[in-house]
Amino acid sequence: MKFWSAISVCVGSALFSCAAYADAPMTQQQGEAILNELREIHQLLARQAAPAAPGTAAPARTLSVKAPAKHVLGKANAPITLVAFTDFQCPYCARFEATTFPELKKKYIDTGKMRYVLRDVPLDFHPFAINAAQSVRCAGDQSKYWEMKDLVFKNQSRIDTAALASYAQDLGLDAGQYQKCMADNKYLPEINADNQYAHSVGISGTPSFVVGRVVDGMVQGRLIVGAQGLSVFEHAIEEMLAKP
Repeated sequence: MKFWSAISVCVGSALFSCAAYADAPMTQQQGEAILNELREIHQLLARQAAPAAPGTAAPARTLSVKAPAKHVLGKANAPITLVAFTDFQCPYCARFEATTFPELKKKYIDTGKMRYVLRDVPLDFHPFAINAAQSVRCAGDQSKYWEMKDLVFKNQSRIDTAALASYAQDLGLDAGQYQKCMADNKYLPEINADNQYAHSVGISGTPSFVVGRVVDGMVQGRLIVGAQGLSVFEHAIEEMLAKP
């Protein structure tokens, strides 16, 4: 029963994401991508629901990823780094931002135990994801990156161009500078590079996270997939903090 309830939640969230942008034209390729994602969710939940063999435990997947110097929240010398691969139109990402992230920030980022790094993975079937990512980065030019990030996720049902411009106005950004940044697609190459890098290390769904320590410029640690609850992150972080 829990298994099918989980599937219903995932499918419902995906369909909600589509409905929220029903006025945007959807290509056959985008439709197929959505169906593929739902199939992957079904397969993932089926594997998670399958009983483990007696005396065995599924090993945690480890990964090593780069953590850019940009878009970092927290102390530079924090012992743990959490790299988040996100999509601004992804309902699961918005759920993480609304429920889990505030607690992680209070417990680990604000106390100097962890840095938080954001990387963009705009999915092909989310028509406003790239523009939203550009908007957040353009706001960053005026020292409002994290504030714009929060506004976009909180208002995820309205992230068309006009809505994004209104959020920039709400933050008191210089309108001319913001509009030029958006019109020039200033950060599109960086966003595309983030997306390509994520796929190169095997990350194709959002949100995905890597939590670990920085070794030779790379964050080496545990991969966490999906908008998991606080306890999942706490367990991984505390385990990393306990290691010398």
